[in-house]
Amino acid sequence: MTDSRRRLAAIMFTDMVGFSARTQEDEAAALAVLDEHNRILRPIILGFRGREVKAVGDGFLVEFESALDAVRCAFEIQQALLSHNVSSPEERKIQIRIGIHVGDVVEAGGDMLGDAVNIASRIEPLAEPGGICLTQQVYDQVQNKISRPLVRLPPVVLKNIRLPTPVYRVAQLGEAAPVQSPPTRPARTHNLAVLPLASFSPDPADEYFADGLTEELISTLSLVNGLSVIARTSVFPYKSAPKSVAQVGAELGVDTVLEGSVRKAGNRIRITLQMVDVATQRHIWASSYNREIDDVFAVQADIATRTAEALKLELGKAERRGSTERTVVSPEAYDCYLRGLVAASNPRESFDEAVRCFEQATKLDPTFAEPFAAWANLYVVVAGDQVSMLSVVPRAKELAGRALELDPDSSEAHASLGNIAMQFDHDWPLAEEEFRRAISINPSNVTAHTYLGLLLNALQRYGEAKEVFRRTIQLDPGGNHQRSLAWAELESGNFDAAIGYGQEECERHSSSVHAHVFLGLSYVAAGRRAEALREADTPLTGANDDERFDHALLNALVGRPEAARVIAADTERGEARSYTSAAHLAMLYAATGENAQALDLLEKDYREGDRILWLFYPGTFFDAIRDDPRFVALLQLYRVPTRNPRIAPPSS
Repeated sequence: MTDSRRRLAAIMFTDMVGFSARTQEDEAAALAVLDEHNRILRPIILGFRGREVKAVGDGFLVEFESALDAVRCAFEIQQALLSHNVSSPEERKIQIRIGIHVGDVVEAGGDMLGDAVNIASRIEPLAEPGGICLTQQVYDQVQNKISRPLVRLPPVVLKNIRLPTPVYRVAQLGEAAPVQSPPTRPARTHNLAVLPLASFSPDPADEYFADGLTEELISTLSLVNGLSVIARTSVFPYKSAPKSVAQVGAELGVDTVLEGSVRKAGNRIRITLQMVDVATQRHIWASSYNREIDDVFAVQADIATRTAEALKLELGKAERRGSTERTVVSPEAYDCYLRGLVAASNPRESFDEAVRCFEQATKLDPTFAEPFAAWANLYVVVAGDQVSMLSVVPRAKELAGRALELDPDSSEAHASLGNIAMQFDHDWPLAEEEFRRAISINPSNVTAHTYLGLLLNALQRYGEAKEVFRRTIQLDPGGNHQRSLAWAELESGNFDAAIGYGQEECERHSSSVHAHVFLGLSYVAAGRRAEALREADTPLTGANDDERFDHALLNALVGRPEAARVIAADTERGEARSYTSAAHLAMLYAATGENAQALDLLEKDYREGDRILWLFYPGTFFDAIRDDPRFVALLQLYRVPTRNPRIAPPSS
């Protein structure tokens, strides 16, 4: 008889790393590895009084009465797999991720439902290969009963949970003990949020200065070794909706917050700052600066020094901001640079203004590296999306090169060159080298992480791409990077994970057309047409041109081609309201079954256009032409994998 009563239980969710890719390469060998995986795990689960509720593809859903039993079972499983891998050839090695949560469950109809199941399945992907992740509820029950350290990760937003959820990582089994470091090395990584500086300037028009200086402080402090700094997009919402330090710490997963104000009057600035420990609410340090604007880099260097000393970290590359090579900058150039930074944060609305400001800054002070790098990055962000690739990328390459001449350690310039090598030259090794160089200089460079993830995904190195996207989410929890992770899950054939992420985003942003379209595309890829149709019915109230395009694309894929044909016709006549690349137009034609037109456009795009097929080629909208020799030939020109990147959806 089925027990449908609600009860409290510890739930373990497991998943094998890379199983989908193995299935694509050799299904029989993959199934043999899965059998070995099951043979190892099942006796261990029984030994810790676990009950296997069901096998979920290449993993298990397991119930335990005790959180401690669940964690100890996870330890034993990972140790057994570690031993197995030592004596196994590469193709037989097994790595899994494990997520554990304690909460309410209901067993009904041969399945188990409830918060514990949902949350355990959502935190499992956050674990490293061979790793274990726990929620706060599990941590509270086991923290003093296990020998392995537990490391708190930045909180994540989970489905049906209003606030971000604290998650802990268990030190990996078999992980080597840390090498004894010199006394000056950081004992651990600190996570810092620089809140938007309040503007106390007498002229309200000077508010840009506070916003731009906030961005500059984020960049400077990101160069401190051992300090992980949250990105601008995640902290600036607190400008219009301020919250307590404790709330900021919980929502962004940081242990330290920097807050303060700035007053600008002519060329004089007054900056007041305080650094606060989230856990104790104690002020770590506070300081005020009364300086001329041309001394602003020395101020930034002093802030970095105070932060590093207070947190016992190495100053590292942050020293360059206060070096004698860059202690003086033209106040007018710096002012234009800050105006440009603020405008560039919203390129759809202020692209021309940002270009004007960066251009003026470089003219006023040709030795000032930062505006050259920021200008280059502005171009690569909008290339192929807002403007044509050919119209801006050559100039971006010049600007990034000039920035590196002035400052060889410009993380932003290296990221820009990586993006150019990826988007324009399709030189994948060079692009990866530049992105990794940018990250080595500034581990908090969200742009470099984002584009490195896209590169790895395009090359179908899905496991690596997902790890990079997870790190990007940690650096910028308020950004839209979870959709990139979902895209990697979708293209690697992990449909359930992609759909889960899409559902979470729709619940958080119910009015977002983009969110509903992505979920609809995930349903299409998974062969779930009924659900895709529901998302295709999302109203277009308040939608912008990009959202209307995506909405039309989804509708074409579910058999409603009318809107897609209207957009395609407007674009062909030159009447579209916004820039549409040839590759995007080809998506519409392929989705509406006009394959010859789609292929003609993609070939034209490669000869004289934006050449962005490398980014979108795995999409379901190209499935109708995927095996066409012309399409395969194009993929060979781009030097991306020509095999079908997705496994077939499960039969309905």
